[in-house]
Amino acid sequence: MSSSKAHKRPSGLGYFINQIQTLFVSMLRIWTIPIVLMLSVCSGFTTFYGMSHFITPWIALIITVAIQSIIVICSLEMAGIHWKANRMRYFSVVASLAIALGASVTFSYFQFYEISEKESLHTNRLSEIRHQVKDYVDKVLALKADVAQKQKQELEKSSADATQAYFGTHHQIAEGYKNQVGEGPFWRHYNQIYQEKKQLAVQQEQLFVQLDKQIASLQGGLSGLDVASDVEKAYAEFLHNFQEVELTINQLSSSVGLSLPEAPLLMTYNQFTEDVRPSFAMWQGFSWFAFICAAMVDFFTVLLSYRLEFSAPGPLTAQEEELVFECLKQFSQFRINANDELEMIIEKTELEKARRYSDWTRMFVVGLLLNRGFLRKIDHRTVEFSPNLYPLLAEKMHEKIRALKAAAVSIESPHD
Repeated sequence: MSSSKAHKRPSGLGYFINQIQTLFVSMLRIWTIPIVLMLSVCSGFTTFYGMSHFITPWIALIITVAIQSIIVICSLEMAGIHWKANRMRYFSVVASLAIALGASVTFSYFQFYEISEKESLHTNRLSEIRHQVKDYVDKVLALKADVAQKQKQELEKSSADATQAYFGTHHQIAEGYKNQVGEGPFWRHYNQIYQEKKQLAVQQEQLFVQLDKQIASLQGGLSGLDVASDVEKAYAEFLHNFQEVELTINQLSSSVGLSLPEAPLLMTYNQFTEDVRPSFAMWQGFSWFAFICAAMVDFFTVLLSYRLEFSAPGPLTAQEEELVFECLKQFSQFRINANDELEMIIEKTELEKARRYSDWTRMFVVGLLLNRGFLRKIDHRTVEFSPNLYPLLAEKMHEKIRALKAAAVSIESPHD
């Protein structure tokens, strides 16, 4: 009967608070696990998507699983170690985590870049086509002006030659035939040239009118690309109008012997509507939004994985609590550290070393509490209490004080 009472857990306020806190922490830990898994799957999908464009998909899948596993495992390990406790292990874990995060964020960036930049990429392509067409039309209009100017000069020269031939003042007329007014052979020759030039000017004027209509159709088709319901048909019509302008300007320039303006090589319809393909060129047009989205998923994965290990697990049993309390009392060097936590030195004191004191039992308790998350290791000789340990020890101390008071009362009562 007394043995059962000894092992019965007290029901004080400290235990009640600890049970509520433990229940809440446990619920958060349980809820954190599926969230970490979902974030890891999400990050893995985007990493695999980006990586599969560079290497074989099945190899990309294996590497992706390895990357996400390293991220979760290293995040869990970081919560259980302190850099002063084991520097080599700590920095190896940090280096592994940094490499895995770098690979994950890099390849995830391509997926988020495609999503965020899809609309702007279409706008950029349309803007590029408009810029190419504008430059070409400007060259065409400049050539048209040169052709008109040259044709006007030639027509004026032919008209002047015919007039001079009529009045006999042309410089090619022999001295004996000069100043003879009339429609002689010289006049007929230069008049024929003038009529041919005049006819050519009429034809070129018709080409100018045709060219102006084609340019107007080209610009109208270009403006309609952004609002057309049938983009393929609108783009085909736009390319047809462009080819018509190119053909007309070729005819016009060849008729007067001027050099052709260089026509741009416009993208095809497939190139115009092509989806974003991941490439390292995406880093040249860096997108902060895509990068933050890619990094945010891995950041939350690391954070929740870290908190999952950092928070304390389930409560101690009654036997474990008794063992912990008795063994912790054997340590003598305590202080409040910079984190406002109770810190103790777990090494033997000089007196204990001199007496060859065996501290196996209390070091076992320290290992138990470190493993359960009730202690945090600061370095190889120092640990600090976690918040969940205070209520347990407070309740135990209250029991001891109450027992001492009861013993003192029982001693004084016989004298009374």
